[in-house]
Order: sequence, then C-alpha cells, then structure tokens
Amino acid sequence: MSEPAGGGRPVPAGLPRGTADEPGLRQALRRMRLIATGLLAAVVTVYLLAQGWHSHGGPGWVAYVAAAAEAGVVGALADWFAVTALFRHPLGLPIPHTAIIPERKDALGRGLENFVSTHFLAEDVIRDKVDGIGVSVRVGSWLRQPRHAERVTTEIAGRLTSAISGMSDDLVREVVEKAVLPRVVERPWAGVLGAALQRVLDDRLHVRLVDVIVTEVQEWLTRNPELFTRLVVDQAPSWTPQWLDEAVAVKAYDKALEAIAELRADPEHRVRQALDRFLDDFAGRLRADPSLGEQVEQIKQRLLGHAEVGRAVAAIWATTRTILLDLTTDPTSTARVRATDELAAFGARLATDPELGRTVDRAASDLAARAVHRYQGDIAAIIGDTVASWEPEETSRRIELHVGRDLQFIRINGTVVGALVGLLIHALTELVF
Repeated sequence: MSEPAGGGRPVPAGLPRGTADEPGLRQALRRMRLIATGLLAAVVTVYLLAQGWHSHGGPGWVAYVAAAAEAGVVGALADWFAVTALFRHPLGLPIPHTAIIPERKDALGRGLENFVSTHFLAEDVIRDKVDGIGVSVRVGSWLRQPRHAERVTTEIAGRLTSAISGMSDDLVREVVEKAVLPRVVERPWAGVLGAALQRVLDDRLHVRLVDVIVTEVQEWLTRNPELFTRLVVDQAPSWTPQWLDEAVAVKAYDKALEAIAELRADPEHRVRQALDRFLDDFAGRLRADPSLGEQVEQIKQRLLGHAEVGRAVAAIWATTRTILLDLTTDPTSTARVRATDELAAFGARLATDPELGRTVDRAASDLAARAVHRYQGDIAAIIGDTVASWEPEETSRRIELHVGRDLQFIRINGTVVGALVGLLIHALTELVF
C-alpha cells in the first residue's frame, strides 16, 4: 500500500495513482450529490404538502402538483437506486445485481478487452486509420526541413557513438578471431577474388586506378628529372664513358615522359589494352584454374596463420573506431553533413512524389496491420489484466470519482422527467375519466 500525494485513502499496489485533480473531482462529485439529493428532498416536501392540502379540501390544481411531485419522487428514487447499484449495495443491503462494478470488475475488464480487440484493434480499422494519416506526406514534410533532418542525424549519430564507445576491444578481437576469421579461412578465396576482379573489370573501375597511377608517375617524373637520370647512370656499365651514360639517361627521361603522356592521354593505349587482357585472363584463371586456386589458398593460410594477425585486427579496429567516432561526433564531418542533406532530400521526395508516397503509405499500413494482427491479443489483454489487478472497492471508488458527477445528472433528470410524466398521466386520467 502506498500513500497518495495529498493524503487520503492509501492506494493499493497495482492500482494506478489518482490524477492530480482528484480533490477537485471529489468536491465536484459531492456538490452534484447534494444537488440531486436536495432535489429529491424538495419533491418529497412538495408531495407531502400538496397531498396534505389536497386531502383537506385544497383547490383542484393541487392534485396535479401532488401527482407530479409523487412521480418525481419515484423517478428520483429509481435513478438513485440505479446509480448507486453500479458502485455499491444500496443502503448496504445485499440486493441481487447491485454493486456491479466491484463484484463484476474482472468480467467487465474482459468485456472491455474484447470490445477493444474487436472494434479498435481490427486490421481493417488500423489500415483505414493509417491510410487516413498520410504517413508519407507528414513524414516527408517534416523531414524535408533541414533542422529536422539534422535532428534525426544527430540522434542516430548519438546512438552510434554510444554503441561504438561501449564496444570492448577484447570482445571485438575475440569475435573476429573466433567467428569471422574461421569463416574466412574455410571459404576458398580464389573464386571470390576472381568474381570480384571480374566485376571491377566489367564496371571499368580499374581504369580510374590506372589513371591515378599514371598521373602520379608523370608528376613525379616532371618534378624529379635529376633523380631519374642519376638512377639510370648508376645502372650503366662501369666500362662506358660518363658522357655516354648521361646522354642515354637524358634520352631515357625524354622517352619516359613521352610514353607516360601518351599513356595518360590515350584511353585505348596498347599498354592499357594489354593490362585489360592480363587482368581479364587472371580473373578467369582465379575462377577456373585449380593450381592457381591452390596457390592462393596457401598464401591465405600463411597470412591468416601469422602471429601478427591478432595485433593487426586490434589495430584495424582501433583505427576504425577512431574514424567512426570522429565521423559521428563531429557535426561538421562530411558523413554527418551528407547524411543530413540526403535525409532532407528524401523527405522532399517523400512529400512530392506520389508513387513513392503510395509505396511508403502502403508499407506503413502493412506494417501496422501485421503488428496488430500479431500482438492484438497481448495489447488487448493489458486492459483485462490491469483491471483484474485492481482491488474491487478501490476500483469502484475511483471510477465513481471520475464519472459519478455525470451520473448524478441521471438522478436529476429522473426527478424532472418523472414529475413531468406524472403530471401528464394525471392530466390524461382526469381528461379521460
């Protein structure tokens, strides 16, 4: 048991605490009870006075007042009984089918559970609701604003930072050595390398690498003519004259510059074609030549069996983690800025592209429907289980506290309507008979 804030009756464990305005609700309920009870007392008084006056020779209209008051008393008492019977036994008498809420609390909870499950958690209801929301337009309109896209990126980056920072170096190394490397070892490399190389060739990705290498070689030759000529002279025979070695070196430098310039300028240069043929042939041999595959496997075993592999894994992970932390923690990093721009651009497409919007809306509707279909019983059971965990008397008191004020209007209406009906019945009786 726990004491509610502000005093009052203790709240059983398992029953939710009252709302912050519970004193106000209690006061409003008390006021409406007084009004309804006062109205009952008023019609009882009017009935007694009118009936007494009519019995002692009062005017004819007094009979109408007495009939209206009598019917008002009957209506007021009937509605008082009905309202009271919901929460407790009227006058403490164990009348059947009274104190409905405390005695049938669990059944009412299960009934409410079934009602919610059938009418609120049905797949067609959820689909209609999600379709009416317009998920794609709402999300796209919100996400297309840069500050919102940045907010999402920041949140994701924060999560990644926490996850990366929390990873143990020893755990990562153990996972790589015991789970990743064995899978790498057991699978032949030659076929994989051959397929990867063939994909590179088909996409012409190696051309860019060749261009970079050729450009770097050309720039190096341009910056280091003396070093090049000295290297050529140093390789010349000792019996040749110095002037001849230098002339040959200068000529070789000029030819090298000319050859590298041609290679850089001509995409169809014979050297490039020869390299393409070699790489294509090598890719085919990697996939089909058993002897070459065996050589690759031997190289793989030597590499992975080396004692430095563990330290290399640790060093690679440390470097990777540092890079990832720099990317995720720096708001101005290229990755963060690019992610923000891409999110904003995706939001704009989502808000303006009808086809993409329909796809996202359909996916959201399917996801919600599947979730409801799978967890419908569990979600609805929360209602029945929660109600079942409440204590009967406290449940009745709290429900009455929240809805009792409105129920008191039933008593007031019963008094008024009863009086009017009684007046009408008396008038019709006098008219007919």
